[in-house]
Amino acid sequence: MAQLSGKIKSINYKKASVQNLSLCENLDVNIWGPRCCVNYENCTYAVSKWVSPKRTRSYPYSRVYDTLSTCGGKVITIIPIIKDEGLGGDMDYLQWDTISLMSLLNVYVIIAYYNEADKNDRKGRKPNKITNQRLDSNYVISKINELNFYHSSALHWNLKQLERENLEFLLNKAIDGYKNISNKLAVEMHDVSNIQKFKNKILEERNSFMKLSRNKAKQAQNRESLTIQPKEALSSGEKMTIEIENYLGGNYYLTVDDVIIKDKYYLMESKHTNSGLLPALDDIKDGLLKMFIFSNIDELKTKEGSVNFKPVLRLTSEKLQGKIEENSSEKSLSSFFICNNFNESQKTLIKTLIKEANMNNFGILVEKSSIGKNL
Repeated sequence: MAQLSGKIKSINYKKASVQNLSLCENLDVNIWGPRCCVNYENCTYAVSKWVSPKRTRSYPYSRVYDTLSTCGGKVITIIPIIKDEGLGGDMDYLQWDTISLMSLLNVYVIIAYYNEADKNDRKGRKPNKITNQRLDSNYVISKINELNFYHSSALHWNLKQLERENLEFLLNKAIDGYKNISNKLAVEMHDVSNIQKFKNKILEERNSFMKLSRNKAKQAQNRESLTIQPKEALSSGEKMTIEIENYLGGNYYLTVDDVIIKDKYYLMESKHTNSGLLPALDDIKDGLLKMFIFSNIDELKTKEGSVNFKPVLRLTSEKLQGKIEENSSEKSLSSFFICNNFNESQKTLIKTLIKEANMNNFGILVEKSSIGKNL
């Protein structure tokens, strides 16, 4: 399978529409929204929360996207280091490439841990499951307090969170938290030796942690590259892996949904829906975060050398008729809207996406999922 490599010198991106986030002044992190502005000690932060370290849960990229260029000041994202749903559920672990990606976007990561939860007694659920997991709010607030006086880059902050002493503290707290939850709720959790194994591996040294997570990321990436996801409607191109090196020498791995090679390499991030005219807004924002990255690639290479390229966000549905692009005329847009009976909200969304694409030099393609090849 073909692999691409790219370099990014800096991140520059303009959002066509900035979401108004709610203002949170309560110091209980667990009642904050998934994305919000937080006032603390006369400082304002844009904050997003992940429900799991796994990136495919609850659209965390969409939440991060909404906090970029919103409240002013530092941008923070809070990620649990592990999430154990109980023996009847999943067990997720933090990955290095998540930290790397947030560093590239200059997002400060607060790695946190769960220490409270409720038993999941809903009918039809598997036994030994917990729900409504809650973070140690006091710990998160203490890290925000540190950020009040921290003046180095997000990269330096994030690397500091991955130092041996801090990781050991976090994992011990997570282990203790789940032991207490298990005893209190009489729910059997995953074998703690699994956490211990993870802990032993990542505490060898920071570089070992990076290597472990990158290997896992690459394995997941390779699996993903062989699988067409339900929300992707691929066209006539090819799924490729891409290794991106940022201006600070960090490397992370992504999969490009679909690369169409014509006059240039079109890097397609595809979002598909079977049920509506357009994919869900969170799904679209997830794709926009990829455009944040792809549109800032300064040089793209194959094994043969540098190539011209263009990132494209592709939105597809079986229910659509025709297609539009970022350079479509007003007449074409109007005809497309009428033909597909778009409401005012859908029209506004498409116009905003086109504006954002033109401001940041990436493409927008909205079409019936079976078209694809007519770039």
